[in-house]
Amino acid sequence: MNRLIKGCWCVLLAAFSPAAPVAAEGLARPPLASVSHIAVYAQNPAKSERFYVHDLGAVKLPDPEHPSGVRYYFAPTQFVEVLPLPPGEHSMNRLAHVAFNTADADVMRTYLAAHGITVPAELSTAADGSRWFSVTDPEGTVVQFLQPPARLPAVPSNPLSSHVMHVGFIVHNRANEDRFYKAILGLRPYWEGGMRDDHPTWISLQLPDGRDWIEYMVVGTPDTTGLPPAMSAADLGVLNHFALGIPDARAAYTLLWNGDRLQGQEQTPKIGRDAKWQLNLLDPDGTRAELMEFRAIGKPCCSPFRAPDPQR
Repeated sequence: MNRLIKGCWCVLLAAFSPAAPVAAEGLARPPLASVSHIAVYAQNPAKSERFYVHDLGAVKLPDPEHPSGVRYYFAPTQFVEVLPLPPGEHSMNRLAHVAFNTADADVMRTYLAAHGITVPAELSTAADGSRWFSVTDPEGTVVQFLQPPARLPAVPSNPLSSHVMHVGFIVHNRANEDRFYKAILGLRPYWEGGMRDDHPTWISLQLPDGRDWIEYMVVGTPDTTGLPPAMSAADLGVLNHFALGIPDARAAYTLLWNGDRLQGQEQTPKIGRDAKWQLNLLDPDGTRAELMEFRAIGKPCCSPFRAPDPQR
């Protein structure tokens, strides 16, 4: 978070009014405790594999949702999904979707429908038995809710990190996004800051039943959507990102350096505006992998932390 870094969601305002629809009364939201994954597009699968397996130490497994994709696991229920760039795709955006784990995808689907969110008519079932569905948030970012399979893959502990701690993506209108993530899904403030103390552009919201979080990366103006005209592919890749939790940035950097895993990377560990040690790496398509310590070493800029820190 050391650099400053889609279409419009047309819905009735009533869908996000404080008074929930009658159909939603008494319907409890299933627990929402952890990030599942981030899905990104890649141009060169071999280069992506080297980054995620050799450099970050993830376990490569087949993608049960998309036969042409690959999953790089950091834990049995957390991974980065890498998908081939669609034919003819010329957009510089490499973000496909972000995803949360849920214990009951069908109840979550019903819950969202009761709150006026457009949901698919039924769940999708992957080859491993996991169940999932996707919706779009107010700015068009695809959000997936994944119910993990009964039999989880065997993923050994990763010496670098076994925790996808947060995912971040560009946002223009914070208030509109809050009506989905806060009012309906129940996310709560964790921390907010930016390059200027009086102008927060990094808004962290913690999941309601856990300590993972999402991060709004605020760009443009509230009345716009899509990619700002002047935004570069490099800046977009920094904004749309994921973070791996690490206990010690110096130890993580030492592990990467001794393992010859820092080829082409220019960053060294530094203290972010949130007072946490972090190291920013880039995958071959420019998506940022942020290695971040779980706790701040001092007082952060801009705002205090408003929820407990994540744990290993």
